Amino acid sequence: MATEILSKINLFSHTYYNSSSSSSLKNSYITNSSLKVQPIKSFLDTDFHGRRISVQQKIERKEPRKGNLKVLPIQMSLLIGKAQKWWQKGLQENMKEITSAQDLVDSLSNAGDKLVIVDFFSPGCGGCKALHPKICQFAEMNPDVQFLQVNYEEHKSMSYSLNVHVLPFFRFYRGAHGRLCSFSCTNATIKKFRDALAKHTTDRCSIGPTKGLEEAELIALAANKDLSFNYTPKPKPTEEQEPIPAEQQKPQPVPAYLNYALPSNSSKTIKDSDGKTLIAAGR
Repeated sequence: MATEILSKINLFSHTYYNSSSSSSLKNSYITNSSLKVQPIKSFLDTDFHGRRISVQQKIERKEPRKGNLKVLPIQMSLLIGKAQKWWQKGLQENMKEITSAQDLVDSLSNAGDKLVIVDFFSPGCGGCKALHPKICQFAEMNPDVQFLQVNYEEHKSMSYSLNVHVLPFFRFYRGAHGRLCSFSCTNATIKKFRDALAKHTTDRCSIGPTKGLEEAELIALAANKDLSFNYTPKPKPTEEQEPIPAEQQKPQPVPAYLNYALPSNSSKTIKDSDGKTLIAAGR
């Protein structure tokens, strides 16, 4: 029975099937909108359960094609913006990131009489991250105060030379006074920062040049081989000697040529031409 059915149905005779092109079509991705798939117009009538069997589907193209079907790749570009890091969010115009030891020294020296707050932080410090939004608020409310940010991870060697070993850490500088205070605080002890800010932002005039970092700190930075920073120590001024009280003074020895005593008969009495008497010392 099966042999008779197969003899009546030749699945490979009445067809438009192209075996050479089918393999390439199966392994290709069709992305051209000009292509459309249409079923074949002729079908084979069979006695197999009274159903029609569609042998093949043919691909037709509106435009004539030459050669094999080519795959048209689709190029997609997805632009993803870089997310800001937490210490880069909310920065104000009076907040600056320090790039080197020389940048720190120059920023302090060029601040004049303005209050400068140096903020030492680390990207992996949870306390620094929690405190950062409040520091940005203080900077916004005090535009005359300069905030300098020092990334501890990028400037670890410089922080060691400045004796910074705990984070977050702050140092206040102003004019000829130099360093005013230094401390570490968190959200729980933010009052310490607020009080120092209120105290040192009061109007004042500094007499003398801007001091910036202390002499010992500058020498330590220059001695650090990891930093490209040069500094020549200032010569120390000569101290004036205070006068010694008379009771503490020691008698100085008299030179030998002054310690010579004249003999008693060394003096002579001489009369000049007018008869006046002159006394002349001997040898």
